[in-house]
Amino acid sequence: MEYVETHGARMPAVGLGTWQLTGTECYETVSTALDLGYRHVDTAQLYDNEREVGRAIEDADVDRDEVFLTTKVSPRNASHDALIDSTEASLERLGVDYVDLLLLHWPNPIVSVESTMAAMDHLVDEGRVSHIGVSNFPRVFLDRARDAADAPILTNQVQFHPYKPQRGMLGYCQEEGLVLTAYSPLARGTVLGDDTVQRLAAEYDRTPAQVVLRWATQHHNVAVIPKTTDPDHLAENIALFDFKLTRSEVEELTKPSLLKSGRAMLDGMLGELR
Repeated sequence: MEYVETHGARMPAVGLGTWQLTGTECYETVSTALDLGYRHVDTAQLYDNEREVGRAIEDADVDRDEVFLTTKVSPRNASHDALIDSTEASLERLGVDYVDLLLLHWPNPIVSVESTMAAMDHLVDEGRVSHIGVSNFPRVFLDRARDAADAPILTNQVQFHPYKPQRGMLGYCQEEGLVLTAYSPLARGTVLGDDTVQRLAAEYDRTPAQVVLRWATQHHNVAVIPKTTDPDHLAENIALFDFKLTRSEVEELTKPSLLKSGRAMLDGMLGELR
């Protein structure tokens, strides 16, 4: 496993995303992932699966402090007191004393960012949260959050894949020492049929998913959190670090497309907030 390290955090470069996983399926998927060697799990209040994620971590033959655990606060809980109270409720559902990373899931423009960040700083001071960050934040909101917080903003979690390479945000994160955490790194599967992906998968004797995830993780300060329930795919998604794409191959795979990235987002979201 490779790691992204900044601001005192050591985040595994590949984690497990759990959006749309609930109940027994969520518990079993997280359990299998931990058995396979995953040490980075991402959940959220909006996913309604924190209890299952926490139970899988508790039941695994892995020490809690070996797992980099992220949860995200719903934007409706962005106000100071609601953020603290809802995070405490998340910790109770997860069955843990702290999370490694707490994110605000989306910007909430009607809540003062100073209030939000003050609550996050309080949770860091209390030892309930190790690191803080944001998700789905455009640059202007990210700048405001960084200015308002005492603790460093560790990451911005955004959609990132060859059809949406986020060049501006990626460059900003790299220059400022932030992690770009990539959700939907396979573009909801739409990128897997790409001709270049297919050709490189054959040349490297890898799956298309492995090629795309390697494309992402070869970018400095990028971590990925793909989601799958298939045990074989779970194993493949962390078997990335014994091959490396060339610079020209990385550039060839980078194909910004508003149409393809938008279609991927719509296919997966079905009108819901991620």
